Amino acid sequence: MVMIRYISTIVILMVLNACNGPSNEEAQLEDYRPAYHFTPKKGWMNDPNGLVFIDGVYHLFFQHNPDSTVWGPMHWGHATSTDLIHWEEQPIALFPDSLGTIFSGSAVIDRDNTAGFGKDALVAIFTHHNHDIEKQQTGLHQYQSIAYSLDKGITWTKYSGNPVLPNPGIWDFRDPKVMWHEEGQQWIMTLATKQTITFYGSKNLKEWTRLSEFGENIGAHGGVWECPDLLQFATPEGDKWVLLVSINPGGPNAGSATQYFVGDFDGKTFTTTQQDIKWMDYGPDNYAGVTFSNTANRKILIGWMSNWEYANVVPASTWRSGMTIARELGLEEHDGQWLLTAVPVKELDRVLEDSDVIERIDVEKELDLSTEVMPLNNTFEGSFVMQKTTGFEIQLANESGEQLSFGYDQSKNEYYIDRSKAGDASFNETFPKRAVAARIGSPAPLAFRFLIDRNSIEIFADQGKINMSALFFAKDAFSKMNFRVDDLTTIENLQVKGVNVKK
Repeated sequence: MVMIRYISTIVILMVLNACNGPSNEEAQLEDYRPAYHFTPKKGWMNDPNGLVFIDGVYHLFFQHNPDSTVWGPMHWGHATSTDLIHWEEQPIALFPDSLGTIFSGSAVIDRDNTAGFGKDALVAIFTHHNHDIEKQQTGLHQYQSIAYSLDKGITWTKYSGNPVLPNPGIWDFRDPKVMWHEEGQQWIMTLATKQTITFYGSKNLKEWTRLSEFGENIGAHGGVWECPDLLQFATPEGDKWVLLVSINPGGPNAGSATQYFVGDFDGKTFTTTQQDIKWMDYGPDNYAGVTFSNTANRKILIGWMSNWEYANVVPASTWRSGMTIARELGLEEHDGQWLLTAVPVKELDRVLEDSDVIERIDVEKELDLSTEVMPLNNTFEGSFVMQKTTGFEIQLANESGEQLSFGYDQSKNEYYIDRSKAGDASFNETFPKRAVAARIGSPAPLAFRFLIDRNSIEIFADQGKINMSALFFAKDAFSKMNFRVDDLTTIENLQVKGVNVKK
């Protein structure tokens, strides 16, 4: 009887607490949850993994600690979408086991049953990270393993012969990105190995042969190389290959970032004549981005929207970290060099609200667009084309006096994001730093597009040649928008569109 009364009391207290709802602080932190970018329901998330498109469904696996909002024992979380905008979280796909926790990797469809798991089996290739071996300081704690699914990613079986690629004695030996190379009739694994990329080949996904190594004395080397991806593009000059390499630290605006190399791949060796360092995204918050497999000619990338400088300490409630918007990659020649471009996938257009377009307007000093953003609750996009290039700044502000500023500094020929006044930045001294990106040339017209989603901004300038992604933690939604210019200029196709994920 005493126990029954005790339990009844607990139930009553639980009901009362539920009625009281979350605290103001908890509600504020939940307000940071994006509306049209993927976030886990709870727990920690970092790198996107195993991106694959199967029968009309996009599968996003991700580094996940379901039991905490900080990095910890890694699992593969799982989410699916039919349009790259609306995501539904699925049960965890891969759990830690006796070989270790489940670090980053990729997934492929084995159409010809090369591995023997079954025709059209979905095969995940990932890094096992063994923390016990790591403590022994032998450098043998990371190795590559596989798992397969015969029901399109719902359930998984780990291969009994794991690991399929043992560690040869390299401390950082991880993040396999695998693709089928038609000309060579074999699978190619692009693997991060300390501060280089090593390529391996296999006929069956189980037995791997070392092919070559790339990266010595080229590119940025401020930190360890991670999460590579190898992409093939058709151009008027023939096929060209792009190698993506994430690096931490050593990014252009502190901390982690992703560089890329344009060159050739002959089935064994990647080569490039590129001498300069090129960044996929110059903002502080786009890392470990990789592309979906099985998307034909579309190169669709998603990145982790955070930075290892402060990822574990940004404001959070029951969840921490989100992904970037899905981006379609292209390759474009500019003044004799090939540049990787990235723009939001066309699927985003389907959830944009109709809005009035200012087809042409002359702006001498500033333009007040507050009435456009006031009802949109920090979920909108803006875009325009500037015919005569001049410096400009867009200021988004709220009634609390918090302000996010971004634009183009013509005197320095660089784009920038200033989040130093855009809410809470007290958790890390690096976070308030102004992020900049040099414009490539100074052509006119200047095309500019930006996305705002609760606590993030993504900029796509000059048809996606320059991209910048950044988090911010403003207390309230922005209700004011001011567009300031240095000199008289003509603005065309100016519009602000709300994002309605219920469409």
